[in-house]
Amino acid sequence: MESVPKISVVVPCFNAAPYVVATLRSVLAQSGFDLEIVVVDDGSTDGSADVVVAAAMPEVTVLRRENRGAAAARNDGIAHARHDWIAFADADDLWLPGKLQAQWALLAAQPGARMVYTDVHLWPSVEPAPSAEFLADFDRIAADRSRWKGPDGWIYPQLLLQSEVATPTVLIHRSVLDEVGVFDTGLSVGEDYDLWLRVSRVTPILRVHAPMVLYRMHESNTTKRAPDRNYKEAVIARAIERWGYRSPDGSLADKAAVMRHLARSWVDFGMPHLVAGNLSTARQAALKAVRADPSHWTAWKLMARAVLGTVRAGRQPPA
Repeated sequence: MESVPKISVVVPCFNAAPYVVATLRSVLAQSGFDLEIVVVDDGSTDGSADVVVAAAMPEVTVLRRENRGAAAARNDGIAHARHDWIAFADADDLWLPGKLQAQWALLAAQPGARMVYTDVHLWPSVEPAPSAEFLADFDRIAADRSRWKGPDGWIYPQLLLQSEVATPTVLIHRSVLDEVGVFDTGLSVGEDYDLWLRVSRVTPILRVHAPMVLYRMHESNTTKRAPDRNYKEAVIARAIERWGYRSPDGSLADKAAVMRHLARSWVDFGMPHLVAGNLSTARQAALKAVRADPSHWTAWKLMARAVLGTVRAGRQPPA
């Protein structure tokens, strides 16, 4: 391992002017590393790029691009990055002190691994930085090690059951991306899940069992619209078609558990369509959920509500 590690940090940014400088400062606060930060402004309309430039941080380069989504922005940042180790940060999240040090220590202890991630803590806030009260509560929560459990090693079977890896926590060697490819821009949702599944086929993935990133939850980074596609199912189905259920280390995913996970994904896809009145789509999603796991009672409930809604919608008022 290098004496002074050189790391490129890729930060996709879309309309994050109130937060992005605080994010960059949290990255630069990581001590003991030679850092370059590549901010890829993804067609922001709120002056995010200008805010970053005005902050005058010599370690930060700003790339301005038309809006093409987070996957394309991260890929542009990877292509521009100079260093072999690449980390990701989102423009509205915060890294916590010691994040990179904890990750680098794990990599040094297990030199065969080429990727490491950490836990995150959800942070519902529109303030640039956390309050003293939040930090006091966070310290109490973070100290409870029983809360911070998750898979590491050859985690392909676990990833088939859950998207465990939060992208703003990842540190990865460029050679892995050269081997498996970068983010799939054909996926508007789940492109990171797809990438970590591919990565899990070629390297052990280590985990720091502690929350090292504050993941901001606010109105603009959530969606209430019915999704246009079950991206989770698409990602998992593609992985199973390519590699089946067996990990490179020989461990095997529980197929029944994977089917239950897929059933839940179809219910999660169908429910917003039910609420939106897209009853045919909700009914089709329920049918796919039941086919994946006939014992999934929520899928049957979704089916009943979609069918009942269709019947009611088809009734004619009395003459």
